[in-house]
Amino acid sequence: MITNKKDVELISLIGLAHSISHFFHLIIAPLFPWIKVEFGLSYAELGLLMTVFYMVSSVIQTTSGVFVDRYGARPILFLGIFLLCISALILGFSQSYTMLIIGVAVAGLGNGVFHPVDYTMINNLVKPQNLAHAYSIHGVTGYLGWAAAPLFLLSLTALFDSWRVALFGASILAGIVLIIMMYRRDQLAEHAIIENPEEPVIPIPTLEIFKLPSMWMSWLFFYLTAFGFAGIQSFSSSALIDIYQIPISLTASSYTLFMISSAVGLIAGGFVATKIANPDHVITTAFFLSGVVAIITGLGIFPGWTVPILFALMGFGGGMAGPARDLMVRAGTPKGASGRVFGLVYSGIDFGAASGPLLFGLFMDWKSPEIIFYSIAALQLIAVLVAHLLNQYNKNKAALIQA
Repeated sequence: MITNKKDVELISLIGLAHSISHFFHLIIAPLFPWIKVEFGLSYAELGLLMTVFYMVSSVIQTTSGVFVDRYGARPILFLGIFLLCISALILGFSQSYTMLIIGVAVAGLGNGVFHPVDYTMINNLVKPQNLAHAYSIHGVTGYLGWAAAPLFLLSLTALFDSWRVALFGASILAGIVLIIMMYRRDQLAEHAIIENPEEPVIPIPTLEIFKLPSMWMSWLFFYLTAFGFAGIQSFSSSALIDIYQIPISLTASSYTLFMISSAVGLIAGGFVATKIANPDHVITTAFFLSGVVAIITGLGIFPGWTVPILFALMGFGGGMAGPARDLMVRAGTPKGASGRVFGLVYSGIDFGAASGPLLFGLFMDWKSPEIIFYSIAALQLIAVLVAHLLNQYNKNKAALIQA
């Protein structure tokens, strides 16, 4: 576990910022029933709002890393949280569909800076022996943000009978996080933990980053895993009802268990990743478990009451791979380029989240819900292959440097 007091506070602050980022992933989706009626929107128009959010976020993730490397992570973090505050206000005051689009676009602008910022801070400020735990806690706080958003927004909507008040409350919540970050800004001061002081830091031109094979392999890995997760997040409830003929309450509890188990898996993965030198071995084992369970879920060979158990196992496997994944990406990141690399690499998540539901929606239209789970397993199998290639590339590169 993490024993250094400074690292504990630092990781806690970064985790808090990450949680508000994930909170704003769901800033509008839980409120769709009210927004649909008030503005007379179709489901396609509602879906477009989420697509705008993720597409803007993906572009900003790719570009904001340049500014993080140039100006430091701390000011970019403050700007990102401020934009989240403003986006919730725009959405709350919206009187037209155009204003809603502007609101989610601003939210995407704010959200896009967090991964370049967070991972640059973690890589530069956290002691190397605590990195795996830092990555696992970082991932868990993201899940906490996802879990808190519907509860917070729906509770305020019910309490005040107004979805707009819920959005104003979200803006205040983000503002509180911003105040905490600014108050503890000295803890986020720019300095670096130098593992090899004798190794010179050679500036990497921005365009050279795009030529790194490790970067594109990492991007593909994130794209594949996010693509599969989109199937769970978007259509698992409908698919489970069609396959198992179970009530929606059981599908909801299955998804909840999936998220909780993913968080537990992330914590466990932090311990495992500190003990095993090859991150691709951890990823292979974790995704093998998750993939096999996904296939079993699609086959529908067990009774409906087992679905929550299957989803818990699937979530645990996916979560356990997280810290090893981040260590693997870090191993292929040139010194001084953390913001650019993590920004571009993590844009794969947004692209996967934006494009995955399109394919899985077709499977549902074709009355073939089981293919969703088979596809998730196939995507994880391909991701394992990519992870192996990436780890091998990092090893070869390290051997060349030492030679």
